[in-house]
Amino acid sequence: MSEKEGGVPGPQHPSGNARQPGRRAASRRGRTAFVDSSLRGIALVVFALAGGCNGPFGPSSDDAPPAQITELPRNLTSGELASIHASNRFGFELLRGVADDDRTGNLFLSPLSASMALGMTLNGADGATFDAMRAALRLDELPESEINASYEGLLDLLSELDPHVELAVGNAVWHRADMTVREAFRERVERHFGARVEELDFSDPDAVGIMNAWSRDVTRGRIDEIIDFPIPGNIVAFVMNAVYFKAGWTEPFDPERTRLEPFHRPDGSNAPVEFMVRDDTVSYYRGEDYDAVDLLYAGGAFSMTVVVPREGETDLAGLIEGLDLEGWNEMVSGLRTNRVQLWLPRFELEWEGILNDPLKALGMGVAFQPGADFSRMFESGSPWIDEVKQKSFIRVDEEGTEAAAVTSVAMATSLPRQLRADRPFLFALRERYSGTILFLGSLSDPPPP
Repeated sequence: MSEKEGGVPGPQHPSGNARQPGRRAASRRGRTAFVDSSLRGIALVVFALAGGCNGPFGPSSDDAPPAQITELPRNLTSGELASIHASNRFGFELLRGVADDDRTGNLFLSPLSASMALGMTLNGADGATFDAMRAALRLDELPESEINASYEGLLDLLSELDPHVELAVGNAVWHRADMTVREAFRERVERHFGARVEELDFSDPDAVGIMNAWSRDVTRGRIDEIIDFPIPGNIVAFVMNAVYFKAGWTEPFDPERTRLEPFHRPDGSNAPVEFMVRDDTVSYYRGEDYDAVDLLYAGGAFSMTVVVPREGETDLAGLIEGLDLEGWNEMVSGLRTNRVQLWLPRFELEWEGILNDPLKALGMGVAFQPGADFSRMFESGSPWIDEVKQKSFIRVDEEGTEAAAVTSVAMATSLPRQLRADRPFLFALRERYSGTILFLGSLSDPPPP
């Protein structure tokens, strides 16, 4: 296969810090779609993000109200439209896969962060591995050169839209000192993602400190730790993306109206929750079995869309299963101005999850297997993806929204050693420093679960 350029959206300053609004540089800002299925009263939240910020949630009280943004400053190219379509489809399918995989309740993920980290990883893939990853990211109908050009142009466009919205995007590739990065790979990720590429001694605790400090810096301290020490010996690289968003509502909620009311859990029990209340004219859509509103940030270019399943007609699982990209587009295009009494929970949550299984289900399985072709990444070795992990944070209150996510793609060159205690075995409980054995036993016939 010929040398590819590879990638999906997301350049930023090579140091990992987002550039300031209004400055055009080689680095660029991105957009994101954050999805939260954590609360029955919220059900599904999607953000499109970009820009820069002045106060805690945009301009301070002394500033004039943000100028209202009613349209893009230019038309989107056909490639940009296709890339947006592909990215949104990937987001909904990833959400569905994660929701099926994680039944614990609260869920908050960034499809953009995942696609950007995997997009950088895509730049090191070749052959069937490249084709599978591109298809899983739903970019298979676009030539690679057009993917890069369209996303770079789109991100430049979005970064200039609203100076009252803050978006920081960071990309980085951290690798073991004994792994030589191919120069063509380095050039691609630096050019298209503004990525920081750095070698580290993974056996040194300081290496973990450097990577976690980078995560804290880009996410303004919201994602404090993404890598644990010690790093397994078979891991040779981490490909990372970090996204941070902060913006105030165009019309803030009045804290005086916030009240404690019951939140109805899926199991029928109730929990007391602080609800923010607004009686206002907003964009509203009534679906077949759900209701939706669109709440604007700052100048109105970016918003939170809140979709609530209608009681007795569907639940959150049914909503996520049935609301695909086509249904979402129908809903968004059908939003109309209405007077709505809105009750929105005030909440803060953190989420952490492994995306391996959902990504494999989307068709990326070959990239997770020994024999995957990442020959365009390093000059020696044959790495594959060991783990894709994401951590995220969101806070929603009367003033606005703050959100962050970090995605880490761990690359391995050997399988970890295994010990399967699936035959009779010996075990002991001991005090390690004196050597005292407290308990000693064997298990030959495990009791039934």
